[in-house]
Amino acid sequence: MGRFWRFFSTVLGIIFRHPVTGTTIIPVLPDGRIVLIQRSDTGQWGLPGGMIDWGEDIPHAARRELREETGLKLTKIKSLRGVYSDPQRDPRLHSISILLEVEAVGELIPEDKLEVLQVKAFTRDELPLGNLSHDHDRQLKDYFEGSVAIA
Repeated sequence: MGRFWRFFSTVLGIIFRHPVTGTTIIPVLPDGRIVLIQRSDTGQWGLPGGMIDWGEDIPHAARRELREETGLKLTKIKSLRGVYSDPQRDPRLHSISILLEVEAVGELIPEDKLEVLQVKAFTRDELPLGNLSHDHDRQLKDYFEGSVAIA
């Protein structure tokens, strides 16, 4: 029992004392529009993305999250756009997000209807900037400025 408890305590310590890693995706359609999701928990718009699962690499996580949240197929990872680690960036927990710009195609039909209210493609001028979820306003600002942020 003592050995199990030490293992269990170690695992809990790792989970609760270290940030989790995820990916945030800027999906760009062939016509240049950017796809956002409306979150069911807050009603806010934001970029798709999520946590990287155990045993999963970043490209696979990005493909999976994009498909689940938007219905889109990731055709190409264009570039790494930043790494965001501010402990306040996600109100739920301390997470580190790896921001990727990707090319995507398909129909905007989310698979995860519990997490996503709707999916919509926006031109740059139509983006609902100013009240996006998490730190996605900052991420899009950095993206449009052409910077690769480490924040």
